[in-house]
Amino acid sequence: MKTIRLTMAQALVRAMIAQKTEIDGRIEPFFSGVWAIFGHGNVAGLGEALHASRDELVTWRAHNEQGMTHIATAFAKASRRRRAMACTSSIGPGALNMVTGAAVAHVNRLPLLLLPGDVFANRIPDPVLQQIEDFGDGTVSANDAFRSVSRYFDRITRPEQIIPAFNRAMTVLTDPAECGPVTLSLCQDVQAEAFDYPESFFADRIHRIRRAEPDERELADTAALIRESSKPLVIAGGGVLYSGAERALAEFCNRHGVPSGETQAGKSSLLPDHPLNMGGLGVAGTSAANELAEEADLIIAVGTRLQDFTTGSWGIFHNPSVKIVTLNVQVADATKHLATPLVADARVGLRALESHLSGWKADPDWTQKAKNGLAGWLESSLRYQAEPSVSQETLPSDAQVVGAVQRVAQASDVVVCAAGGLPAELQKHWRPGMPGGYHMEYGFSCMGYELAGALGVKMADPSRDVIVMLGDGSYLMLNSEIATSVMLGQKLTVVLLNNRGYGCINRLQQALGGAPFNNLLENCTQVVTPEIDFIQLAQGLGARTEKVSGTAELSGAVERARTADRTTVIVIDTDPKAITDDGGTWWDVAVPEVSSREAVREARTTYERLRAGQRIGN
Repeated sequence: MKTIRLTMAQALVRAMIAQKTEIDGRIEPFFSGVWAIFGHGNVAGLGEALHASRDELVTWRAHNEQGMTHIATAFAKASRRRRAMACTSSIGPGALNMVTGAAVAHVNRLPLLLLPGDVFANRIPDPVLQQIEDFGDGTVSANDAFRSVSRYFDRITRPEQIIPAFNRAMTVLTDPAECGPVTLSLCQDVQAEAFDYPESFFADRIHRIRRAEPDERELADTAALIRESSKPLVIAGGGVLYSGAERALAEFCNRHGVPSGETQAGKSSLLPDHPLNMGGLGVAGTSAANELAEEADLIIAVGTRLQDFTTGSWGIFHNPSVKIVTLNVQVADATKHLATPLVADARVGLRALESHLSGWKADPDWTQKAKNGLAGWLESSLRYQAEPSVSQETLPSDAQVVGAVQRVAQASDVVVCAAGGLPAELQKHWRPGMPGGYHMEYGFSCMGYELAGALGVKMADPSRDVIVMLGDGSYLMLNSEIATSVMLGQKLTVVLLNNRGYGCINRLQQALGGAPFNNLLENCTQVVTPEIDFIQLAQGLGARTEKVSGTAELSGAVERARTADRTTVIVIDTDPKAITDDGGTWWDVAVPEVSSREAVREARTTYERLRAGQRIGN
């Protein structure tokens, strides 16, 4: 056996370079690059190895460890899990800053390789700078925090351990069912230790998407339930896009007259002009989709984990005889809520069903009802998005801002968002022009994802313009990667809606009977109400800026940003109270049983009534 003597860090980098992926017949590197913020726990070991291989595996410097994990996660999502990035930090705070980003990737089933530095395996210098000490367990370090948010976790305490650990890591990162973040915790002394590695460890390895075929019995059971139904409804999740099953889904709906609602992750799998695309389903959904969900006798869930926002906390399905079938590559997702599972790749599964559904169609009256409901919803949506009237005394609503951006959007644009009230307005109103044109992180609903995530989306496909929409709350949490976008020449258009606080949670607080408290700046404990100058903040990070006073000016600013030479931040003041009332459904947020506030007691009565309609069973 031929060997080559390398440090563990050098061996890891060389093995990463050897990983390839096949995309539409092309062979490309699986790892697009590595995001790094160096410290004493990784600069000498992994840092030296990355420098030596910088012509084969690019290293980028970020400004925040959480931010760089969001960039990598968004890149993987925009790449439909075909490619990934790695992130490395030093020990202690640098590592723990990546845990939130790991959770985002975990919830969204996305490949992310995390390489935090760790304490000395030999323990001679203990305790080292930034070390967490557990008085009852000498093996614990800060990196144990990654265990709950990693699909695979390993601590490398000997240089040869990287061989099986990295092989296992690649299995997880490239498997459609297991996919998620991998953490290889790299003890800092071991990074620098050498070993005679077999050359075979560095041989090129090509990864191809695994398309699981359905079990014939599950296929027959699923098809039988579909044939028995007259009022079926598809729920299209992110798995449709990961599988590349958009065409198969469109053909299924067309051939059988089945309407489809979509999750936040599944939006753009069917384009808005598809006659049976009812739009968003659930809490942030459209009236067209939710009215069908209430009456449907069969739910066909494709590539979705059926999160509570999609199911209205399992209170949206009112038909007492409704059944659920799930087409999902992950058996745990496919068997939720006593569903009949069809465990398979989404594209393969949809096409396999066709052989069992020849001649079958949904009830024609059901299909027509869907089309009529969609027409009514589109009229309502346009009203909410329309330019403010001359007599409107309030600031623009989020929906009016969405409309102003939509009117100057191009088919190839990608809109990016993550948290607050905007996800609801965008799921209701945004009309993406191409698959992948809607990038919403709503599995973990992580404030601060938006700007960093947008950079990852842009890096995945620089040919598409990326428009970020976010509120002032998210912007203040994590805006440093604007500077990274400028530094790397990756231009973004940022639309910052300033409603002066956490407007979404303020609305929820009051809807549940609570007093406005600690959400909008005006309702917070303070000595001075801050007047935040978002224009100066963005300029200080190197961005172009514009402050607009209304939606007409906003449309013009977005068009100007399209031809700008770098990232542009456009600030518009908005109404923190205005929302789209049409569409949507109940969401289970627990209301106190006992309160001195009459409004809370009334909200509790309503809450108990709505809970009685929840479907039970998981």
